[in-house]
Formats: sequence, structure tokens, C-alpha cells
Amino acid sequence: MTIRIMAGLLAVVLMLLQYRIWASPDGMREVWRLEKAIDVQSAENTRLETRNRTLAAEVRDLKEGRKAIEERARTDLGMVKTNETFFQVVPPAQPGTATTPAPGAATGQRTAQADLP
Repeated sequence: MTIRIMAGLLAVVLMLLQYRIWASPDGMREVWRLEKAIDVQSAENTRLETRNRTLAAEVRDLKEGRKAIEERARTDLGMVKTNETFFQVVPPAQPGTATTPAPGAATGQRTAQADLP
């Protein structure tokens, strides 16, 4: 009789422990949720590391090289070198659309903001 009671108690304890592992909020569901969160954060970290390396290379280029500074000035600020002519190519207007001339286009003025050495 006592062996049956002990076996029954062990079965109940085993079932309770299994419940805690599989069904409770602190069990395997939490482990799976945390593993998914780790995967998402790892992917984000990888993306940010790549971005940081790119930005570090750009900063290094801007600190060390004159060509990088010149390229930034040309593309971002629209600067033109001395004795250099700036041409702006405008695509043909589509029928039915209103067109406005670029600033300085009618008067022949330069649209660059400053000259580079």
C-alpha cells in the first residue's frame, strides 16, 4: 500500500514540475521569448556595427583626404572650382505640367554657392 501511495505522490510531483516547465509564465515560453529577443537584438547590433564602420571610414576620409572634402562640397553644397563651368541638365517638360525656371537660369547667373580652390 505504501509503495502505491509513494508512486502516486511521485507521479503528482512529476506532473507539477512538468507544468512549471512547460505551461507557467516563467517556464519554456519565457526561454523561447528571450531567445527570439536575443536573435532580434543580435541582428540589430550587426546592422549598427556595419553602419558604424561605414561612418568611421567616412570620418577618417574627411580628416585625412582633401578629395573626400571636395566631393562632399560638390555633392552636398553644389560648389564649383575656379575656372570651372557649371552646367545643369534639365529633362524636357512633360505635356500638361507646369515648369518653373531654375534660380538664375534666365539671367545666366551661376547657381553654385562658392568656389573651391
